[in-house]
Amino acid sequence: MMNSNSTTMKSDVNEFYKGQSIFVTGGSGFMGKVLIEKLLYSCSDLKEIFILMRPKRGRVPESRLEDMFKLPMFQRIREDKPEVLKKLVPVQGDVTFDGLGLSGETLDRVLKNTTVVFHMAATLRMEAKLKDAIDLNTTGTKRVIDVCRKMPNLKVLVHLSTAFCYCDKEVLHEKVYECPHNPHDLIRCAEWMDEKTLDNITPNLIVPHPNTYTYSKRLAEILIRNEYPNLPVVIARPSIVIPANEEPLPGWVDSLNGPIGIMVGGGKGVIRSMLCNGEYRAEVIPVDIAINGLITIAYNQGRSTTKSKDVPVYNITCSEGKKLTWGEVLEKGKEVAYEYPFEAGVWYPNGTITTNKIVHTLSIIFFHWLPAYFIDFLMLLLGQKRFMVRIQTRISDGLDILQFFTTRKWDFRSENFQSLPGTLNSLDERVFTMEMDSVDNMEYLKKTILGGRQYCLKEPLTSLPKARMQLKALYVLDIVAKVVLSGLLIWTLLGTFGLREPLFSLFEKKEISILAD
Repeated sequence: MMNSNSTTMKSDVNEFYKGQSIFVTGGSGFMGKVLIEKLLYSCSDLKEIFILMRPKRGRVPESRLEDMFKLPMFQRIREDKPEVLKKLVPVQGDVTFDGLGLSGETLDRVLKNTTVVFHMAATLRMEAKLKDAIDLNTTGTKRVIDVCRKMPNLKVLVHLSTAFCYCDKEVLHEKVYECPHNPHDLIRCAEWMDEKTLDNITPNLIVPHPNTYTYSKRLAEILIRNEYPNLPVVIARPSIVIPANEEPLPGWVDSLNGPIGIMVGGGKGVIRSMLCNGEYRAEVIPVDIAINGLITIAYNQGRSTTKSKDVPVYNITCSEGKKLTWGEVLEKGKEVAYEYPFEAGVWYPNGTITTNKIVHTLSIIFFHWLPAYFIDFLMLLLGQKRFMVRIQTRISDGLDILQFFTTRKWDFRSENFQSLPGTLNSLDERVFTMEMDSVDNMEYLKKTILGGRQYCLKEPLTSLPKARMQLKALYVLDIVAKVVLSGLLIWTLLGTFGLREPLFSLFEKKEISILAD
C-alpha cells in the first residue's frame, strides 16, 4: 500500500511552480546558480526563468549563460533533462539601473508573465564602500520593488537578506526590527554626497554594524517591510552559507569566500592562527538546505490565501541540536584534512584558534608574515614571480572580516523555518529536504573539503596519493623546524643570561665523574 501511495503521490511544490514564470536577480552568484539548477531539475514544469544578467568582461548574457551550463553543477540536468535548459531566459540588465535596465519588449514580457521573484542580487564584499553597498543592496532592492509593483500577476517576492543584519540584537527573532536610519535618507545621501566625505562618516554612521554589507542589508529589509501587505513580500535570512550537502553535487562550492576559504587556507598550511571562540556555535547552513528553504517559502507564501499581520520572515539556520562549535569544526576538520589533504601545501596544516589578541598577533607575525616574506625573497632570488605576501594580505583582510562573526555568540530563532517541513507532503519533504539532523558531521566535512579541492582548486581526486606523501614530508619538516628553532631559542636565552659556560662546566664535570667511575 505504501509503495502504491509513493508512486502515485504528486509534488505539491512542483504543482505550484507548474506554468509559472520566475524572475531571478543574482542568478549568477553561488546561491543563485544552485536555486536555478534546483528549480529546473525538481520543478521542471515551470514555464520559464528570467535571469537578470549584465554583460561582463565584454561578454553578453547569452554567452555567460552558455559557460554557466558547462559547470559540473549542471551535470545531472545535462544528463537527465537537457531540454529544461531552454527554459532559462537571460535578460540583460542590472540592479544598479532604474527599471533594472529593462526596456521595450523584454520589459513587457517580464512584467506581464512573472509570477514569482527571487531577489538575490547583492554585493557580498564586506569591505565595500558605503556608496557601493547602498547602491547595490539598498537602492537595488528599491529598484526591484518598483519593477515588481508593475507585475499584475505577482504571487510572491522573496527577498534574500542575512541573519547577521542586526548585530545589536542578542536574540534575533523572525521579525523586522526598527532601524535608526531611514533607508530613503541614506539612498539620497549616497546619491549626492561625494565618496570621500561619505567614507569619512561611514564608521560612525554604520555603528553597531561591523561592515557596510550588514548595514545596507538592514536598510533593505525596512524597504521590503514597508511594502507589505501591498506587495506579497517575504524575507529570508540565511546564516553563513557553506558548500552543498547533496545537491547539485556533494560539496559543491564555486568560490573561496567565507569558511571554505579558511578551511582551504588552513589545509594548505597558509593560515596558522585565527581569532575565534571555540565554545561558540558555528552559525552555518549548507547551500542546498538554504535553497530548498527558499523554494518552499515561495511555495507557501505564493499559495496562501490569508495574510499575516506583519511581513513574513524566515531565519534559515540549522536546528540548535545540530550546530557544532567552532572548536569542534576545527578538530573534526583537521581529521578530515589529514586524510584528504590538498596538493602542494606551504606548511603542515596545524593551525589554531584563540580569543587572545596578543597571542594571535604574535602568531600572525611569526607564522603568516615572516614566512610569506621569506618565500617571496626566495622567489626573487630564483627570478620567479612573487605571490605569497599578496596572498597573505588577502587572507588577512578575509580573517579581519570573518573574525567579527566567530568571536561573538549569536542566537537566531527559526521557528518559522523549522516549521516548513510540516507544510510539505512526504514526497516534497524528500525532494526539498531541510532536515539536517540525520547528516553525519564527519561525512559532511569530507564532502566540504573534497568539494573545495575539486571545484575551487581544480585538484582531482587522483592526486590524493601524491598529496598524502607531500603531507608526510611537511610533517617531518614541521618537526625538524620546531626542534631547530627551539634549540636556537634556548641557545639564545642561555647566552643572554650568561648560562652557557656554567652549563658546559656542569656537563664537563659530569663527564669526568663518569669516566672516573
